[in-house]
Amino acid sequence: MSNKLLPPSGGPGRPKDPAKRLAILEAAKRLFMRNGYEGSSMDAIAAEAGVSKLTVYSHFTDKETLFACAVESKCEEQLPTPYFELHSDTAIDTVLLAIGRGFNSLINSEESVAMMRLVMTQAGQNPQMAQLFYDAGPQRMLLAMEHLLEQANANGQLRVEHPQRAAEHFFSLIKGGCNFRRLIGCCEPPSGLAADEHVQEVVKLFLRAYRP
Repeated sequence: MSNKLLPPSGGPGRPKDPAKRLAILEAAKRLFMRNGYEGSSMDAIAAEAGVSKLTVYSHFTDKETLFACAVESKCEEQLPTPYFELHSDTAIDTVLLAIGRGFNSLINSEESVAMMRLVMTQAGQNPQMAQLFYDAGPQRMLLAMEHLLEQANANGQLRVEHPQRAAEHFFSLIKGGCNFRRLIGCCEPPSGLAADEHVQEVVKLFLRAYRP
């Protein structure tokens, strides 16, 4: 998974402060979920983060970039980039379990559920925000998963004719019915044991379909 959306923390002039960058990201996540994309100004985000507006712009060039980075940051918390690298001495089962557990925790977290509800509510009025969200979150993970499956295909651990479709199948299976019920407010997050059993079942099913 590339980090193209995340601006470099260094660069010409004075080095950027990582603590301020993190504070801005956390403030942005809170305000975007509370007030929506249009209702969250850069001034408000700066005030929430306890920094100047100039500092916000020095880390993130515009609101679109900040929103995308906030989504990407949340995904990276649960699914760090190294999860999607398949090393020669690592079994694909182990990698898929780690990704499945991380993704399951991510999509059922309070922050992610709130963000999904926000995006779905405002998609009709603000398709740009929906596209930014998709590109920074779901699309990045799908591309990373596709790359992983290509690696597994190349080293003979899996036989996947269409990695892109298989990546979508995997994440859709992890979502299952529970995530839909979470989004419409019909259930609480799955417990640790139940969540892990679900992920293990999905991985077994996925391997049964794509193991050589």
